[in-house]
Amino acid sequence: MIMDRIALIITIIGALNWGSIGLFKFDIVAWLCGGQTALVSRIIYTVVALAGIWCVSLLFRARERFEALDE
Repeated sequence: MIMDRIALIITIIGALNWGSIGLFKFDIVAWLCGGQTALVSRIIYTVVALAGIWCVSLLFRARERFEALDE
């Protein structure tokens, strides 16, 4: 499903941003968009969070597929 791939890509980008914060104390999104409180930054953070929530559903869908194969 295309939505799964888009969500996964956005989640990976968010993870890379968090990695740069953790390792280098550098927030790429804030740097690109004018700070953490800028409207564009907040929208990007929200989209990444929604993508992460969507990816949680991938865990359960994968389990359902394996259980269906076992039966």
